[in-house]
Amino acid sequence: MKAIGSPIGVQKPSIWSRVKAEWNRSKTSYLFIAPFLILFTVFTVVPVVLSIVLSFTYFNTLQPPQWVGLDNYIRLFLDDDVFQIAVKNTFIFAAITGPLSYMLCFFFAWLINELRPFARAVLTLLFYAPSISGNAYMIWLIMFSGDMYGYVNGILLNWGIIDQPIQWLIEPDYMMPIVILVTLWMSLGTSFLVFIAGLQGIDHTLYEAGAIDGVRNRWQELWYITLPSMKGYLMFGAILTITNSFAAAGQITALVGYPSTDYAVHTVMQHLQDYGNIRFEMGYASTIAVVLFITMVGAQKIVQKLLDKLGR
Repeated sequence: MKAIGSPIGVQKPSIWSRVKAEWNRSKTSYLFIAPFLILFTVFTVVPVVLSIVLSFTYFNTLQPPQWVGLDNYIRLFLDDDVFQIAVKNTFIFAAITGPLSYMLCFFFAWLINELRPFARAVLTLLFYAPSISGNAYMIWLIMFSGDMYGYVNGILLNWGIIDQPIQWLIEPDYMMPIVILVTLWMSLGTSFLVFIAGLQGIDHTLYEAGAIDGVRNRWQELWYITLPSMKGYLMFGAILTITNSFAAAGQITALVGYPSTDYAVHTVMQHLQDYGNIRFEMGYASTIAVVLFITMVGAQKIVQKLLDKLGR
């Protein structure tokens, strides 16, 4: 017995027909996003795909890539002792600077958002300035200079706390805390501005509705209204923070040199730059890049699940 209303002899449109219909319906929109889509594909998608392919090869940039299969991954995880040190340092660095910089960005944005427009603009510039001042972190080289003329050594010697200068940026015991301190000092960057923009865009009628529904204090407003209304901004800030934490290299090299003493603050990104920019072992460098990329994606997924619980 035939089902009532079931079409007989009607074929579903082909994929090409559906693509053509979608193009005719929205071609203006696609033309507008075409420049970004082309640039994103050429400079982001293609390099990622090429890195994955090259990670299975030996490629020294002078000769054609030679397929080696999983040899690079086996070497990376089983034979590369420096990489194991870099993984440990990277996770320590990211576990501290990532959450702290993320919370600091939101906390200061939340405080500044309550001020008058002029005061908010001035404080936003002051907090954001270190992250856009190029080599502003180089002032820390003077502060932690290893001779008696370094500010920190000078103060400690004057107070009698130490009797000889400390090599802050050479001795392994002090390097990681200093690098973390400098990173946090420069952490109020794009995420900070994104959070301010998100706070400015919240509809204030939500707070009035919340007060009627039983929201009684600022912390309840924050948890049930502010944070859920900013999930998109929070996710974007999280992606930036995760990327900056796991890909830290430039400021670390500028502070402690390369390589650091006993590889005390050697990170995965520095290890990648070593093999890619110095040794020109692009296949092995691509292997490191793929592992770092997968780690970042995994961290992003964890943060996304945590953000989905906001307001519940």
